[in-house]
Amino acid sequence: MEQILFKHTRHGRCLPFDEYRSTGGFEALAKALSEMAPADVQQQVIDSGLRGRGGAGFPTGRKWSFVPRNLAGPRYLICNSDEMEPGTYKDRMLLERNPHLLIEGMALACYALGVQHAFIFVRHGYEQAAENLRHAIAAAHRSGFLGSNILGSTFSLELDVHQSAGRYICGEETALINALEGIRANPRAKPPFPAIKGLWGQPTVVNNVETLANIPAIITNGPLWWKNTAAIPEAAGTKLFCISGHVVNTDCFELPLGMTLGEIIDGPCGGMRPGSRFKACIPGGASTPFFTNAHRDVPMDFDPVAKAGSRLGTGGIIVFDQTTCMVAVTLNLIRFFARESCGWCTPCREGLPFVRHTLERIESGRGEAQDIDILREHVQMLNYAFCALAPGAMGPVEGLLNHFEDELLEHIAERRCPLTGDRAVADRTG
Repeated sequence: MEQILFKHTRHGRCLPFDEYRSTGGFEALAKALSEMAPADVQQQVIDSGLRGRGGAGFPTGRKWSFVPRNLAGPRYLICNSDEMEPGTYKDRMLLERNPHLLIEGMALACYALGVQHAFIFVRHGYEQAAENLRHAIAAAHRSGFLGSNILGSTFSLELDVHQSAGRYICGEETALINALEGIRANPRAKPPFPAIKGLWGQPTVVNNVETLANIPAIITNGPLWWKNTAAIPEAAGTKLFCISGHVVNTDCFELPLGMTLGEIIDGPCGGMRPGSRFKACIPGGASTPFFTNAHRDVPMDFDPVAKAGSRLGTGGIIVFDQTTCMVAVTLNLIRFFARESCGWCTPCREGLPFVRHTLERIESGRGEAQDIDILREHVQMLNYAFCALAPGAMGPVEGLLNHFEDELLEHIAERRCPLTGDRAVADRTG
């Protein structure tokens, strides 16, 4: 399998700058500055079919094309490394192993976009990643790959690392921009979109770490080569999949987009743990609807996963075996999302705690049949929230209703969790 992002890395080690250079590091930037116009770099990204790896999967080159060239003043690029989706840790792995790849990818993106000042917004708990980035930025400066007139060209670029104060909502691009400006991290109304009016009112592009780290390989080897590293013709490139749960090997794997779910579980994951049988999984991070055994042949790519009723998202796959109560799993996730709501809009602020309370009743044996209808109503109602946090949070609830309604009914009928034996709180306390 072709390795692009993890090609020269290994566990527990940050690739030294000199070693990155000796393996072809910054050759893509040198090629772009000497042989290509900014529009050529952007076109190669468009031709590659690169889609955002942060969760939404929007075509990267198309997103860049929204930035107007005729507006006065600066424009900005922000790298989103505020990685707080449960089950997702790919950006941390990349930054702890090879921060230089991100820096080169950002430099190429900034050249294409006409950006001279860019920011890396890092999750507050990623201390090692932030330290690695600062060292890598300093090394790139010393070697002439950042700063003024890079490699003797007219292109200049400064990169700054900003460590977040926390909260999941900062992963939403406009909330991230607010946080970077030093104001409350609430999402902004769109339009205008950040490409028109973003950081400090200027055109701004927000891309994910993994997205930007793919750009050097696209420029070095060409968009067709990069696209063909996928497992199926409809896909493009590789993907970092974060695996956790009841499998033999839990790790972050770089795999061709389009491998089936079953191939991933039986291949790099080493299959299920001894005594475990596959029951379900979260296919793309905590905000995606569950997959079951019926989905093992689904190619893990954006469109096939969406067609099958879920989302590829961040590629965070959490695997559950036959001992898992899916009601309890869903409740655990909803507790997280309800806590992380910024409180800006009523559907999210009030709706998620209400869903949490409903699931708590069911899981503890106090649920009623009407609670299932209430959950279905909220799957639809929370689509009217201000940003994507609440609709995403309802992904696992939707998956629970679609694939495990029988477990909900068992909880209600037996007045307990069938797997744990926990009875209603009222029965235990009198």
